[in-house]
Amino acid sequence: MRRRITLSIAACLAAGGSLLAGPAIAADKSGSVESAPSVASGSDRVKCTSMSNGQLCISLNTSPQRIEVFYTKKGGSTIKAKLGFRSSSTTYGPTKTISKGERANSTWNMSYPCGRKYVGLIKVEGQQTFETPAATC
Repeated sequence: MRRRITLSIAACLAAGGSLLAGPAIAADKSGSVESAPSVASGSDRVKCTSMSNGQLCISLNTSPQRIEVFYTKKGGSTIKAKLGFRSSSTTYGPTKTISKGERANSTWNMSYPCGRKYVGLIKVEGQQTFETPAATC
């Protein structure tokens, strides 16, 4: 588990050397979508979005194949949130309590087709659902 987190962090940091500006997307409870400033990594397998109080990333890992979504909380009050991803359908992990300075992650050990796009999600209780740009392989 610790190695998996370390590899995901390393992948995100490695991608951080070539950050590109891209749109963050937030959908409210009614389903309407709005854009917000963000940062997306240059790697196709790792995509990140900067948010006002943290950073949300999705990583499509190999050996073994797995999808990992992680959120690093850099500011603000403690939140309760579910991390997930969307491709042909939407999947969420369990609700997590995340405080300032903490990193939360959810991992799905599974084979994933490379012809699809995968979007990382964080669904914060009482707030909008935020998304990463789409990752591909």
